[in-house]
Amino acid sequence: MKKISDIPESDRPRERLQQKGAEALSDLELMAILLGKGTVRHDVLYIAKRVVKTLDVDGSRPDLKELQAIEGVGPAKATLIAAALEFARRRIRPEGLRISSPPAVLPVIRHYADRKQEHFLCISLNGANEVIASRVVSVGLVNRTQVHPREVFADPITDRATAIIVAHNHPSGCLKPSKEDMQVTRQLKSAGEILGICLLDHIIFTGKGYYSFSEDGKI
Repeated sequence: MKKISDIPESDRPRERLQQKGAEALSDLELMAILLGKGTVRHDVLYIAKRVVKTLDVDGSRPDLKELQAIEGVGPAKATLIAAALEFARRRIRPEGLRISSPPAVLPVIRHYADRKQEHFLCISLNGANEVIASRVVSVGLVNRTQVHPREVFADPITDRATAIIVAHNHPSGCLKPSKEDMQVTRQLKSAGEILGICLLDHIIFTGKGYYSFSEDGKI
């Protein structure tokens, strides 16, 4: 991974935000700005990467002790991150967003498009197809072992969701579903029918586009 010092000044996170706006930055770059600086041993981008990885698991309410376990993140930075996430959660919430078509869910998930590993996400929906919550189910290659129905449906059951949309990024940039993607989709559809929670779609996405199982008639 490049260090801040290796990046031309005009392409560094702060400068890019000033030139192009916050929405143009990756999660890693935004976190680097929040952290401010690194340590003698680790560059700020390295620390930011570890924080983002932790947040992918913990969601919008991170454990302060886990954050402080990351070298370079002390009490001050940990509380700053937690406060920033809570402020954003209160102000800009996906809850209530109505999903009328596959592209409508992209704003909820697109910030995972730049991840170097596949992130499998589950979006819980109510009877009006409004978002209840969006969560990371697993990180790594998508297969039936990691993406088991019990893991996918555990939170939607608690949410009293009537439907879900699942999605995962393809770091390769290819939008074509793999054999494993097809198998996982069939398994989740069958499990949802038993539970009374409809699988509306499985979306594969990259920074440049998406593939919808629903649009392709595969669900």
